[in-house]
Amino acid sequence: MSTINKSTLDFLTGLKCNNDRDWFNANRPKYLEAKENFEAFVQEIIDRIVLFEPIMKGLEAKSCIYRINRDIRFSNDKSPYKSHFGAFIVRGGRKNGDRFAGYYFHIEPGASILAGGAYMPPMPWLTAIREKINGYPEEFIKITKSKDFIKYFGKLDGDKLKTAPKGYPSDHPHIELLKYKSFLVVNNASDKLVLSNEYQDHVISVFKAMKPLNDYLNI
Repeated sequence: MSTINKSTLDFLTGLKCNNDRDWFNANRPKYLEAKENFEAFVQEIIDRIVLFEPIMKGLEAKSCIYRINRDIRFSNDKSPYKSHFGAFIVRGGRKNGDRFAGYYFHIEPGASILAGGAYMPPMPWLTAIREKINGYPEEFIKITKSKDFIKYFGKLDGDKLKTAPKGYPSDHPHIELLKYKSFLVVNNASDKLVLSNEYQDHVISVFKAMKPLNDYLNI
């Protein structure tokens, strides 16, 4: 069972403090070592997820991991690199993040998270989710009140509309759920946990607790 190496977090710390191409090129060997460590860990996570998500069988880490280069075309922040490693484990790989709920794995010094659900789903998917909540609210509420959900996530997260979505009355009994524009859950992880031998088991426990929500959202 692989672990996240301290050198991987150290590289990301250095990158955050020296986010320019000269530093990155000078430290490329450290980057490649960190990238290899992250990719190996993600692949082991995928292989374990397959045991409770058979649809993920054959999924490769490379298709789930995001590039470290930032898209700066429309950003005021011209830093060329992200100061984290991220992967979205979802059927078909990260490119399907706007089609299916999945499992997000994020390593960043002082800010590592495990997250999942549906992030800013396109309107057809969002409409379908709202229709499902309208028709089957008890199932959704049961998921968010389960012991493991509360243990690992506390509550549902995500941006919300300020008013009722089109087609629903403001006094709808579940209007606060229908207002969500994203349906997310987040579990924060300390650097100590990330670097521990127990982290991989923790990741799997969190993702198993996330599965009922993802199943509900994958309409």
